[in-house]
Amino acid sequence: NPIRMSFTLFVAKKLYKSTQKKDKRGASKLALRIATAGVAIGLAVMIISICVVKGFQTEVRSKLSGFTAHMEVLSLASFASPEDHPIAVSQNYLDKVKSIEGISHVDPVSLKMGIIKTDDAFQTIVLKGVNEKYASGFIEQHIVEGRKPRFSETDASNEVLISRKQAQNLHIKVGDKIFAYFISNEIRMRRFKVVGIYETSLMQFDEHFVWTDRAAVNKLNNWTSDKATDIEVRLGRFEDIEKVQPLVKFLSKDYRDANGGNYEVLSVKENPRTAAVTQWLSLLDLNVWVILALMMGVAGFTMVSGLLILILERTSTIGVLKALGATNRCIRHIFIEYAAFILIRGLVWGNIVGLGIVLLQKYFAFVKLDPSTYYVEAAPVEISVLWIVAINLVTLLLTTLTMVVPSYITSNIRPTKAIRFE
Repeated sequence: NPIRMSFTLFVAKKLYKSTQKKDKRGASKLALRIATAGVAIGLAVMIISICVVKGFQTEVRSKLSGFTAHMEVLSLASFASPEDHPIAVSQNYLDKVKSIEGISHVDPVSLKMGIIKTDDAFQTIVLKGVNEKYASGFIEQHIVEGRKPRFSETDASNEVLISRKQAQNLHIKVGDKIFAYFISNEIRMRRFKVVGIYETSLMQFDEHFVWTDRAAVNKLNNWTSDKATDIEVRLGRFEDIEKVQPLVKFLSKDYRDANGGNYEVLSVKENPRTAAVTQWLSLLDLNVWVILALMMGVAGFTMVSGLLILILERTSTIGVLKALGATNRCIRHIFIEYAAFILIRGLVWGNIVGLGIVLLQKYFAFVKLDPSTYYVEAAPVEISVLWIVAINLVTLLLTTLTMVVPSYITSNIRPTKAIRFE
């Protein structure tokens, strides 16, 4: 009934405005403030949690896929001995893989295990060789000193890019010449020039990986240019891994490595180097759901408590309304709408506080983290409009529903006693 809806909304507005005024209803004002604060704090915590976790997952996944690619085509035996288990690299195969929808880059990579030795220290390394077409945007973003080497698969430049961690351990700086030793059937020594230093904060990679041209690594492995340790496959979106990986597997099933072994297609979620980290990132989703449930409970509890106090303080008003002919259902609607005004005010403040803190972190990064543990130097945030709108709507809906049961208390209030109630 439109008339009844207009009446309940009118009365609810009047009650809400009167509660805000400086009158003798001290408990009513306090209840309103507590309920508003409860909703605001709960919503702000939910927004911050979602933005931080989504930002953290996106940042770390971007680093993992940037360093190792979203998928790798390789022989599983290459994890133990990359130089003994190369795969064949044909341009025909690369073109077929790259033609799959969703794939942005397909790059052959050659690896060689070795040791860098200086006068007072040594470091085990994995020499990673790439060519001039390699998608090097990620590593260029993380160069902190110098430049990237001249990558090639035909001309060895003997230039390397080492990590800041390695530079600190070995006391090396840009421009230094270093000696690296490689053991296969015999010990081979190669001198490299350090032209740059990078830092990704992915310690399992920064401690060991050294970047150079693919020609140098293939020469150390005694490979021709059509051999590689693996082929890195990069996608346009991380979320497309499940859709694209079966297609790459089907395309690779007829290919064999140099020893007759099958090609394997491992995603960043399955790769032994990265699987533990991606599983840990997935577990963060559970933490978010727990936080959301707790904060929803806080918002609902404070609203129910506030509504009960408001009903008790308005007992005489309820009695007058009933004496004038208002039904129990009508009065319930009045108090639910009354509480909805408080709820909406709490949502507004919750959005202001939550998004304000998120934006401060985004632009000023005041919350710092230990990169050796969390892979990032500051807590990253990602503002997802869809998630924020969904949280607001769900909070509004669920909290409103929790107020339905306490509103039935008004049905037990008798007009004759309520009018005399003080």
